[in-house]
Amino acid sequence: MIANVPAGALAGLKVIDLSRVLGGPFCTQWLGDHGADVIKIEPPQGDETRHWGPPFDDNGASSYFLGVNRSKRGISIDLREEAGRAVLMRLLEDADFLIENFKTGTLAKWGIDYDPVLRDRFPRLIHCRITGFGADGPLGGFPGYDAVVQAMAGWLSVNGSAESGPTRLGIPMVDIGTGLSAAFGLLAALYEREKSGIGQFLEVSLYDTALSLLFPHAANWFLTGKRPGLPGNQHPNVVPYDTFTTMTCDIFIGVGNDGQFARLADTLGKPALAADERFTTNGARNIHRSELKAELETLLASRNGEEICNALMNKGVPAGPVLGVPEVVTHPHTLHREMVVEIGNYRGISNPVKLARTPPRPSKAPPRFGEDTRDVLMEAGLKTDEIKTLIDSGIVSALSEEPAET
Repeated sequence: MIANVPAGALAGLKVIDLSRVLGGPFCTQWLGDHGADVIKIEPPQGDETRHWGPPFDDNGASSYFLGVNRSKRGISIDLREEAGRAVLMRLLEDADFLIENFKTGTLAKWGIDYDPVLRDRFPRLIHCRITGFGADGPLGGFPGYDAVVQAMAGWLSVNGSAESGPTRLGIPMVDIGTGLSAAFGLLAALYEREKSGIGQFLEVSLYDTALSLLFPHAANWFLTGKRPGLPGNQHPNVVPYDTFTTMTCDIFIGVGNDGQFARLADTLGKPALAADERFTTNGARNIHRSELKAELETLLASRNGEEICNALMNKGVPAGPVLGVPEVVTHPHTLHREMVVEIGNYRGISNPVKLARTPPRPSKAPPRFGEDTRDVLMEAGLKTDEIKTLIDSGIVSALSEEPAET
């Protein structure tokens, strides 16, 4: 944690997080890292990702859950019951954001949909719904998981090689991108609320987000009408921009302009490559990419990968070794950038948005199931006996420890 700095940029915001799995929790973790009071409300069975393992921690929570649920307080409410929904309404009385990813129509069935119920009762509330495909249209209301949307939104068709065939991206970027889109939408609505004084509803779907990130392949198709293929590790527009094998490791070289290519050729001891008419411009290199790949692989085969990457970077040519996760999270630059956060026994990847005066302050390890139920409900004005009744009836769940007497 960072000491002796002002509170986070979002301090004072209250976030009610009803989302599960990844997109919503990723969004709210970022909000919490920057100071918002995020109250994660789980159903009686818990967020399903608590069980997406192994590995699990000593409290039985999976690494998947731990990775996107820090900087939050955790409670459990059974919203299928009217008494549970009444508790939710108490919590929304002074909330700024409500984030949820229920199946379309669920809140309406429970009588707490945004229009008109939440809008009229809490006019300043900003309500964000994350869905698979949106509420309407031919796919409206269908459930969506990252990999399925990757397939349907064209990502698999542009990821992989001729040998591998269409391949799922190994990082769930549809979910993560949707979480970031939701964060942007919430803060945009918050800015607008400062002027209008009223909140609004916003919907962010995995499908829409995946389409928005289909770059540059969609842009290429719009211009040429040519169906994108499977580029492997190569870039469809920029050459050389690919992995190469060296004597010690695989490396990636990304050349963005002709000057960088000339410096690459010089560093590899063959400056004549930059004068070869097949390679003098990016357009020419794109046409003759297979010949250039062969030339570069020959020059790199006997070189130390780490050393050649350092030499290229020192000359302004982007290049780096292909590292594994253990090497990345222990890399000196990762540690220098404070990109690993430790809170007690918890370790995770820190927040990359580094505001100068109000930097992110990951404040709390991911909550155990029902860890903060009593505290949150007491803050909402419920009496001790009311909370006990809710716990005894199963409407809310809480850790067994009773709060200390004050």
